[in-house]
Amino acid sequence: MAGTGSAGIARKRGRPTETERTQRRDDILDAAVRLFVDEGFEPVTLDRIAADAHVTKRTIYTYLGDRTDVFLAAVERLSEQTLHEAWPADGLEQLAPKIVHALHSDDAIGLHRLVIAESRRFPELAERFYDRGPRRYIAAIDARLPRDDSDADHGRAEALFALLLGEWHRQRLLGLRPAPDRAASAAHARAALDRARITPCGEEEGK
Repeated sequence: MAGTGSAGIARKRGRPTETERTQRRDDILDAAVRLFVDEGFEPVTLDRIAADAHVTKRTIYTYLGDRTDVFLAAVERLSEQTLHEAWPADGLEQLAPKIVHALHSDDAIGLHRLVIAESRRFPELAERFYDRGPRRYIAAIDARLPRDDSDADHGRAEALFALLLGEWHRQRLLGLRPAPDRAASAAHARAALDRARITPCGEEEGK
């Protein structure tokens, strides 16, 4: 099975094209996310990921690195996909619903649960997860907040990020709420912006 792709189609021999490399990387990450979410971090080996992705272990090392690198690449891919859609032209009113939808998704919740469960045994994994995920979202929010030249308080971005997660996120982590659709994500984001006193035009109310 090592010579087939995710659709069971034989891969041609020779140097892969950029499109083929991207697809192969996505196949590896898709397989890894499925395994990590279903089984946790420790039981999942590169051999298991390679078998599910229909590639060799050497391919995983070449494309991504070791097991930790694969996990973090999956986290980073989610943030890149979310932020790429909005960066740099969109304001908070466009970015906020995308963050809500992405971080309340089944994959994001599954990876978040895994990090919480494994953080004591793998503290570096938790630190790097935060750098590749939440810290990037907070930075993107911070870049869009209205401020004076003298305003260096990044706590507002962290507060708004917390509002975008909200009690929904805790309920998602506990399995008490299904993933929101786009409309529900937009409504939740709008409510968070209102509570943070961020108007649709990106200006703070009451100034």
